[in-house]
Amino acid sequence: MTGKDVVGLANTGTGKTASFLLPLIQKVSQDRSQKVLIMAPTRELATQIEEELRLFSREMRIYSALCIGGVGINGQIHRLRFNPNFVIGTPGRLKDLQQQGKISFTEFNNVVLDEVDRMLDMGFIHDMTQILSALPVRRQSAFFSATASPEVLRIMNRFLTQPTTISIKTNTVLTNITQEVVKTNGQDKVNVLHDLLVQQGFDKVLVFGRTKWGLEKLANDLSRRGFAVASIHGNKSQGQRKRSLEEFKSNRVKVLLATDVASRGLDIDNITHVINFDLPESYDDYIHRIGRTGRANKKGKAVTLIP
Repeated sequence: MTGKDVVGLANTGTGKTASFLLPLIQKVSQDRSQKVLIMAPTRELATQIEEELRLFSREMRIYSALCIGGVGINGQIHRLRFNPNFVIGTPGRLKDLQQQGKISFTEFNNVVLDEVDRMLDMGFIHDMTQILSALPVRRQSAFFSATASPEVLRIMNRFLTQPTTISIKTNTVLTNITQEVVKTNGQDKVNVLHDLLVQQGFDKVLVFGRTKWGLEKLANDLSRRGFAVASIHGNKSQGQRKRSLEEFKSNRVKVLLATDVASRGLDIDNITHVINFDLPESYDDYIHRIGRTGRANKKGKAVTLIP
């Protein structure tokens, strides 16, 4: 992740859980000293977030503790002793654990607050602010809320530093997009991508990669395997980019490879699939990438490859 604070104005059901978990999983997998605290207003939402985390990070040796009320605290204390990279919980139980000396918030250099407006409505303001005040000054924070009420804005202004704001205010943005995660399980990622591209329905596919060099290598690999492919990235001239886009738009090539920067502002009809060959760096990049499909009331699919 880029390290910037994020405000996400997003309704429930807009795919935001995957979009903050995937970059954080990537961050932790690259630096095991990273610790992530995720706060949610209800036990149900916290449980759902932990279930998605387990699904996305299976076999990556990334561990979590779920800290919620309504169930015994001893099992949670036991999990915390293993120093998990992710702690997911409700403010009340997290505060209880801190008061018992079982968790220290000074250790967390990443924090996510999901459904901030709902937490305020449920009376968690004091627990939230006490927990946030105990976190290190140097941290990355992401706050998500369906509304931007004065109370929500006050919390954000107090605890965020020059945040990037992303607004996904209607469910229509992502309801037409099915989001999937494909684990490579040690296989060559190009082979996994190949197996996806030959499936029925992968008719017009936009593939995102992180580096210009990596994308060019991938383009050569796919071409050798017989795929009609084009690419756009920073090492291409404007003329080359334009030609690649025209080939993709007119269906002369089935697969377009792109970096995040080169793809800004792209408007291409009828993209059936977006594939995250490399994980996005941020929530903003993830939403921007997958929003290339599922447009104009058509259905689309977003597939993210993870180790």
